[in-house]
Amino acid sequence: MIGEESSGEDFLPIEPAAGPVRGAIRPPGSKSITNRALVCAALAEGDSLLSGALGSEDTRVMLAALEQLGIEVEHDPRAATVAVTGCGGLLPRADLELFAANSGTTIRFLTALTTLGRGRYRLSGVERMHERPIADLLVALNQLGADARSETGSGCPPVVVEASGLLGGECSVRGDISSQFLSGLLMATPRAAAPVKIAVEGELVSQPYIHMTLEVMRSFGIEAQAAADLSHFTIPAPQSYRGGGYAIEPDASAASYFWAAAAITGGRVLVEGLSLQALQGDVDFCRVLGQMGCTVVEEPEGISLVGGLLRGVEVNMNAISDTVQTLAVVALFAEGPTTIRGVAHIRHKETDRIGDLARELRKLGARVEELDAGLRIHPGPLRGAELDTYNDHRMAMSLALAGLKIPGVVIRNPGCTVKTYPHFFQDLAALRDSP
Repeated sequence: MIGEESSGEDFLPIEPAAGPVRGAIRPPGSKSITNRALVCAALAEGDSLLSGALGSEDTRVMLAALEQLGIEVEHDPRAATVAVTGCGGLLPRADLELFAANSGTTIRFLTALTTLGRGRYRLSGVERMHERPIADLLVALNQLGADARSETGSGCPPVVVEASGLLGGECSVRGDISSQFLSGLLMATPRAAAPVKIAVEGELVSQPYIHMTLEVMRSFGIEAQAAADLSHFTIPAPQSYRGGGYAIEPDASAASYFWAAAAITGGRVLVEGLSLQALQGDVDFCRVLGQMGCTVVEEPEGISLVGGLLRGVEVNMNAISDTVQTLAVVALFAEGPTTIRGVAHIRHKETDRIGDLARELRKLGARVEELDAGLRIHPGPLRGAELDTYNDHRMAMSLALAGLKIPGVVIRNPGCTVKTYPHFFQDLAALRDSP
C-alpha cells in the first residue's frame, strides 16, 4: 500500500489502482513561486504576507537562511502562510555560513542576494549540490562589481561571497545550464547602485520560469524591461521592493503527477486552483497529454484531465523540463514510441535526469535510447521492479505512477519527496482510493 511519506521506510511498495483513478486534489503551493516571493519580500520595504506558501525542505532551507541573514519570518505550516518583515534591501547580518541542502533555487538565489550585504558569506549544501554548476552566475555577479567565487575552483559550490554591494553596469550570463542563474540576477539587481543590463548568451532554457520571476518582482513593485525573446534585460536601479499580500498558486509540477495518474489509468482527475493561464509554465504538461490522446477540460475550480487511448508523441520539453520524468512514465503505457527533446540541461539537476531516468525505465521493461538532449522511450512488456530514486524527489514521484498499473513496483528512498511535497504518497493513495 502507498504509505505515509514521512514513515522513514527505505522501501515503499505501490499498490495498483483497482480501476480508473477519479477525484480532485489541490497540490501544495508552488516551490518556485514560494522561494521567489520569499526573496522579494525579504528585500522589501515593509511587511508581506505570503498565502498558499509551500512548506517543504526546499522552502525551509530558504526560510532558515533568511532568518540567519536577520530577516524576520514567521511560518505557519497549517495555514500555509509566511509573514515576512522586509529589510529594505540592506541585509542585517553578515559573516555567516548558509546551508542550502540540495535546493538549487536556494543556493543560486542566495548567492545573488548576499552580494547586496556587507561582509563574508559562505554558501554550501549536500554532496550533490557541490557537483551542480554555479560558475556562470558567479561570473555575471563579478561583472557587476561583486566578489564571489567557487571555494574549490570547480565552478560548483561551496560559494564564498565577500560582499560590499553591487555596483551595477553590464553583465552576460549563459542561458543553457539553468534559468535560475538569470532569475537570481534579476531579483538582486534592482538593489544595485546603478542600472543593470543583462545579456543572455545562447539558448535560454526553461523560459517560463523567467516570466514567473518578472511577474513576482512586479507584484512587489519592481519593473524590469525584457526583450521579447528574453535575450536582453534592463533593470533600473536602485529600486525598492514594496511589501504586501501575495497569493501563491498550487504547484503545477506537482499537479503533473495527478494528471498523469488519470492518463495512465484512463480516469479523470481535477487539479484545483490552477488554470491554463497560470503563472507556471508547467501547466502546459496538460497540453502534451492532450496530444497523446487525453482530454483537457478547464473548469471554474481548476483543470481536469480525462484519460484516453494513449499514443506516443515527439515533443520539445525545454520549457517544461520539470515534467520530463512524469511524461516518460506516461509513455510506458502509450502506443508507439515517445521522443523527448530539448532538455540536455536536466542532467545537472538533483541527479542526471536523462541517464538515471533511462536506467530505471529499463528496469520496468521499456527500451530507452538516450539522445544528446533527451530520450526516446519504446514501450515494451512491462514488469514490476525495485526502482532507485537517486535522492531526487521528482524521480520518486514520477516512478511511483507506474505502480498504479504495474504490480510489483517498489520505490526506494521514498522520503526524498520531502524536498518539495512531504505528503505526496498520502495524497496519491487518497486519490487512488477515491470512490
